[in-house]
Amino acid sequence: MILTELQVDASTFEAGTGWALTPDGACKDEMCVPLPDDARASRGRLDASVIAGRLGMPLVHDEEHGVWALGPETTVTGRALTTARAPELELPDFDGNPFRLSSLLGQKVLLVAWASW
Repeated sequence: MILTELQVDASTFEAGTGWALTPDGACKDEMCVPLPDDARASRGRLDASVIAGRLGMPLVHDEEHGVWALGPETTVTGRALTTARAPELELPDFDGNPFRLSSLLGQKVLLVAWASW
């Protein structure tokens, strides 16, 4: 989820992450995580940095462009990603031969993407 500021509307946060904000905290399916008082900002907005820390979601800042990226959910302990599943991807390698991402199954992979726009 890309943010232009750290305070975000609850509905935007829910649509982007699947976590609903309830009086019990942040809830998804059967799990609810209590949130500290400082997670809620004024006018029904949320502090994404507080919630990200509580849910174990990575949050990175691109200072040059003034945006933040709120990463995919992790387990509440923050140790393992549960939703970052790469789709099957097949692209030509340097020699033009097809290369499938799934051929690297079980290995750690860093996928770098670039777009000119």
